[in-house]
Amino acid sequence: MNAAAPLDGEALQLPSPANEASTAPEQRVAFSSVLLPPPAPRLYAITPERRALLNTIRYAEGTWADGDDIGYRIMFGGGLMPDLERHPDRVIRRSRYASAAAGAYQFMPFTWRMVSQALGLERFGPQVQDQAAIFLIQRRGALALADQGQFTPYLAHRLAPEWASFPTLAGRSFYGQPVKRFHDLRRFYEQNLAQLRAAMAAPVAAEPALPACEASDLRCRLEALDRL
Repeated sequence: MNAAAPLDGEALQLPSPANEASTAPEQRVAFSSVLLPPPAPRLYAITPERRALLNTIRYAEGTWADGDDIGYRIMFGGGLMPDLERHPDRVIRRSRYASAAAGAYQFMPFTWRMVSQALGLERFGPQVQDQAAIFLIQRRGALALADQGQFTPYLAHRLAPEWASFPTLAGRSFYGQPVKRFHDLRRFYEQNLAQLRAAMAAPVAAEPALPACEASDLRCRLEALDRL
């Protein structure tokens, strides 16, 4: 599947200014007092190619945990946050480094605030973290590269300013921190992508159709994406 645009809800249609003049005064008051619901959160499709890159980021950042969801609770230094209600925003000191990074993709607090506001995300669960990471990949101009299904030195280089464990074209961390070797990342990516594609190609038993999600129900829409 190629790159997909974020999914947005339909806009509510209201009378245009040109037509408002012919509307009765009491109707104009009624229209002006309508409370519009907040816009539906933007969601990205999770293809095997995108999932493989997300998993490779987790591998590089030390949160892979053999694919277990516990990786979404890991804070800098290896400790676990007590729950996924919110970003812990807690500075941890280890050896020569100190960081408040947390989650499967080691979001810094200021990065998480920016992304969650941009996408309308709530809480800090696995699906929400996945969406935020894809947003950051797109923000670095690397989503189209990711959708090609190849882990190249240039793709790693584009993401190096976002994830310190990814190497630049020079093979070093963008921030002078410990970095994963490109060949190790590519090997993990290729193996993981092959497994994901094989799993998608395997026949599965049909599941009963579920009711459609409301546009404002973020949890329902995220779970629907995971079932694709």
